[in-house]
Amino acid sequence: MGGATATDFTLTYPEVVKKLVLSDSAGLAAGSPLSKFMFPPLDYLATQFLSNMKVRDRVSRIGYKNQSLASIDALRCGALHLQMPSWHQALIAFTKSGGYSAFRFTAISKIVQQTLILWGDSDKILGTGDATKFKIAIPHSTVIWIQDCGHLPHLEQPRITAQHILDFRV
Repeated sequence: MGGATATDFTLTYPEVVKKLVLSDSAGLAAGSPLSKFMFPPLDYLATQFLSNMKVRDRVSRIGYKNQSLASIDALRCGALHLQMPSWHQALIAFTKSGGYSAFRFTAISKIVQQTLILWGDSDKILGTGDATKFKIAIPHSTVIWIQDCGHLPHLEQPRITAQHILDFRV
């Protein structure tokens, strides 16, 4: 969701964004079909399901191409937000609102900032098709494929990812 947040911020406050980096970004797919089922008690049960560590472990493993990186420490770090007060209520409200529903192509095409699109070549969370769609939609953009990488380039290939970002900022 970080890429969708960055896209939304860039569209809302373009005057404060010099360059944009998107890494395996959400924002092109429509909101969750589960939103119509977000009413008590199903809403709370859904958040309980999503916060279950076995479920989170399975999702975490899908995020990595290199399964050895899906360690218990990575799982715990990825679940830190679950400890925040009112997390369940926030997720319910976000899902009911439609979350980051798909940005329209016309909206994304208004991004004038240079944009670096980093994408794991083996992303099984979002797939790889959206990288090209972002590239087509954002006029001043470049796609760089991170080899041997799933949905989490900053964790799976941190040196390569950081180097591309450093090269981009110059």
